[in-house]
Amino acid sequence: MGCCCAHGNGNEGPREREGSAPLMNRRTFGGIAATAAVAGASLLQGAALAGDPFEDWDPAAPRNPGGKVLRVQPVLMVRFQSPRPQRSWRSWSDINNPAAAEQEAKRIEAELAGLKQTLRRNVEFLPVRTVTTEDELPAVRQDAFDAMLLYPATGGGGLLQACFAAAGGKPIVLFARHANGPIYYWYEALSTRYLNKNTDPAWRQNAPGSPLAPTVDDVAIDDYAEVAWRLRGLFGRHNLIGAKVMCLGGVWGKYDEAAPRVAQDRYKLDLVEVPYPEVTARFHAAEEDGKLRNAAEKWTDAFLALPKTTLAAQRECLVRAFMEYAVVKQFLRELDCTAFTIRDCMNAAWSEFQTTPCMIIGWLADEGIPAFCEADFVVVPAGILLHHVAGTPVFLHNSTFPHDGVVTCAHCAAPRRMDGEHYEPLKVVTHYESDYGAAPKVDMKVGQRVTFINPEYSLPRWVGMTGTIRANPAYEICRTQQEVAIDGDWRKLLNEVRDSHWLMAYGEHKKPIAYAARKIGVDYVEI
Repeated sequence: MGCCCAHGNGNEGPREREGSAPLMNRRTFGGIAATAAVAGASLLQGAALAGDPFEDWDPAAPRNPGGKVLRVQPVLMVRFQSPRPQRSWRSWSDINNPAAAEQEAKRIEAELAGLKQTLRRNVEFLPVRTVTTEDELPAVRQDAFDAMLLYPATGGGGLLQACFAAAGGKPIVLFARHANGPIYYWYEALSTRYLNKNTDPAWRQNAPGSPLAPTVDDVAIDDYAEVAWRLRGLFGRHNLIGAKVMCLGGVWGKYDEAAPRVAQDRYKLDLVEVPYPEVTARFHAAEEDGKLRNAAEKWTDAFLALPKTTLAAQRECLVRAFMEYAVVKQFLRELDCTAFTIRDCMNAAWSEFQTTPCMIIGWLADEGIPAFCEADFVVVPAGILLHHVAGTPVFLHNSTFPHDGVVTCAHCAAPRRMDGEHYEPLKVVTHYESDYGAAPKVDMKVGQRVTFINPEYSLPRWVGMTGTIRANPAYEICRTQQEVAIDGDWRKLLNEVRDSHWLMAYGEHKKPIAYAARKIGVDYVEI
């Protein structure tokens, strides 16, 4: 099959050449196959396609935000107290006897059932454990949980610190009552005597693998919305640390050669490099079989039938993009990878697939798989985190020099289901810098609030900000483009890194992003 478009010259795109020295010590798909972690060599060549069918593409299917489950252990801390004649015998709160503790545990379980519905994340609340003495805490520590939600109703400082220790270095969120139920003693007593200050560089000790000592920022009073955004942050952290990423064609870092290595060391990412020949062998075998092309033709029809969808490129480019998508989905499933990125997407991918990979990034993200072009590990970790915190697709893009409070955001690969449900208007055009293949021009919702993360190369420092989409222009730049008005003192951006990529998601997510950043050893700076 020939090229979709005659304009491409096969040269590597100018933005992809820089800072791309190869790094070592990452796994390759061939090595995994050799150890039988995935199918054997015959499957790599496409011979086992009949027994390993391609997944169907269904635009009507609900988006699956995915993510491994975050298991939260609620712990009710209570000290039973008995009246003593002519003595002070009780602290603040009447949760100081078995009957009151049982009633409070039931109240907590009912509240958490409601909280689970509002979170809309893969969060599981384990049964409430009521702890009255330090002797009961070893059993808590043995429970299989990822975070503790501590309700310090009554009890002394020794019991509180023992509960902290029982978390085993896992994150802790504290919830104390003031006015939404029986008041807690620790509504009064929680202080910097027991909690780290947020003015201390505590985030430097909160790197993966180190004890996540509670700080004053871990406390919520009365309001479960305050618990919710903290759990969203922890859910993002939980799904970033150790994430397994399929890296088609390898990895790199824009203007920072160390970025992939830092992603492994700081975020424990499992980078599985899949060479192009492994994927294209299966692609061409499926192409010869004819079944995949027939499916891709059907998917193309369904895609173009979606409301507010326009084709302004060659249809063949879109069909071949769907074929590429199906093969990538097979590899993601077989490798058990939860995220995807592609390197050399402005060179090798074109010659191998006879189309651009721009569309598949959006299709994967719209389904619930974090997907990013260019394999830029300066921003991929932040993109994975934002994906799970927001629960919606993430748009990786270039940004411009800010002026009058406005920046332009643009890229030739973009999700379309930015709110996680509805498809935004889209025109299928060519990739801008080559005028080749198929790429999306997505018109995002004017007036929509958005959140950005701008990592400072691979340093442990992210700049975060919010803004409002003002327009979807059609400048001679990358195809999907928005003018965004930045909130706050936008002039601070003048002194920040902008030549690296940014990440954007619909909605307000600064609080959970800042919270998660502290828990992974990243300094979050807010504009």
